[in-house]
Amino acid sequence: MASQDLPAAFGFLASARPSGGRIPRAAFATRGTHTGVDLRLRSQTLGATLVHAPGLPPDSAQAHDADTAVLLAGEIYNRDDLYSVLGPNTERSSDAQLVLDLLRRYGRHAFRLVNGRFAAVVGTGRQVLLATDHAGSIPLYVCASPGEVTAATEAKTLAGHGGPRGFPFADARRVRGLPGVYQVPAGAVMDIGLDAGTAETHRTWAPPLARRIMDEDDAVAAVRTALDRAVGARITPGGTPLVVLSGGIDSSGVAALAHRAAGAIDSLSMGTEVSDEFAQAKAVADHLGTRHREITVPTADLLGQLPYAVWAAESEDPDIIEYLLPLVALYRALDGPPRRVLTGYGADIPLAGMHREDRLPDLDTAVAYDMATYDGLNEMSPVLSAVSGHWSTHPYWDRDVLDLLVSLEAGLKRRYGRDKWVLRAAMAELLPEQTVKRPKLGVHEGSGTTSSFSLLLLEEGVAEQSVGAAKQQVVRELFDRTVVAGEDPGEVSTAEVVRSVADRLERGAA
Repeated sequence: MASQDLPAAFGFLASARPSGGRIPRAAFATRGTHTGVDLRLRSQTLGATLVHAPGLPPDSAQAHDADTAVLLAGEIYNRDDLYSVLGPNTERSSDAQLVLDLLRRYGRHAFRLVNGRFAAVVGTGRQVLLATDHAGSIPLYVCASPGEVTAATEAKTLAGHGGPRGFPFADARRVRGLPGVYQVPAGAVMDIGLDAGTAETHRTWAPPLARRIMDEDDAVAAVRTALDRAVGARITPGGTPLVVLSGGIDSSGVAALAHRAAGAIDSLSMGTEVSDEFAQAKAVADHLGTRHREITVPTADLLGQLPYAVWAAESEDPDIIEYLLPLVALYRALDGPPRRVLTGYGADIPLAGMHREDRLPDLDTAVAYDMATYDGLNEMSPVLSAVSGHWSTHPYWDRDVLDLLVSLEAGLKRRYGRDKWVLRAAMAELLPEQTVKRPKLGVHEGSGTTSSFSLLLLEEGVAEQSVGAAKQQVVRELFDRTVVAGEDPGEVSTAEVVRSVADRLERGAA
């Protein structure tokens, strides 16, 4: 039986029409139960397939009255704040109902108030609103033509829905290989006219450009408070969350705060025969007293899951896929019932953790660039864990945490020769000293993913200077086969794709 601390829906495929409804069907990477929804409003019909955890009814993923219907995948984290603006007489109900109540008061601008991990489709009058959270952490895709708007949390489910009739959206990124399919921008509401199929995009969030100058103690206290609240908002009372733990400051900080909030947590680490961080993670697990588990994934199996990583993330960026591959392999090795999983993923982006230098102008330039270019990479997509039926969430990409971390001046991020200084200082009282001082190591580095992927290409005869280009071609071919063509990733061989790319490069060099 699924735990009630999971969202009512992990994802959806929805279709809005002026009249005459249909429930669209498709194959999702997200594993779960599919439930059809047919909502008939005065001016349109909204049909959908919701994907949710087995045994957990998806009723609270939808809310409607005679004129407006809301379908919501994911969850909201600032519920108390939102109810406070609606007034004391507002009945506390589902997240979808909360959004409907906000829409009645604020219209589409309601989404500027919401701090969550969600994607939403709203049918109202002759309009369709498509909304993403501030980070676009649940990707949302759309294809539209006069008389129908179709939206989904996975691009692959829209294959065949677009084509020449798909209306172009100037403010949205086209999905290569899927004609007429576009990705709704992060932190935005697309307002689409159902009759004409045209749209206006309204931003609901943007990364802060100004920088805060704060006293050390004030900055440390602010970071600790913001993270504590973000972690606490992601834990259901009575639930026991699972934390992915590498033993670095990012995941260890989440584990420590989750342990304080929940009273007990489970923790999980992943490695390969090439590399692991088991000793560092165990030191944190022992310090906190968590129920800890280590999973070793053989390198050959890890690389063999590249098709699953691309299929889940729907990203063509080889660097992003390398970051995400160890997580996908970990989730796929995680047996048992669906779990709520907290991660430390994403802290490096607002804190410039991967930029190991002391030059503050360059450091802040890196933060500004990374925050301006994250959209569409799908690093935070819940499908990465949902391929095995689990729900993941990332406290460092909480809206309030991001607002704070991004805005801190670079000297608080790189200080006393240490990366992510303000985070380390904020967690110093909760963690072992060696964890707080441990140098940054990316998940793709700690698992040996990057070096193993490179070695696989080199062994196939790819020249060292061509490895980067070869990785791009491998990922693109996997995208074309699993996302565009709809092949089962279990039937796609990483080794064969690598061999094909190596042969093409060799012929091109000849």
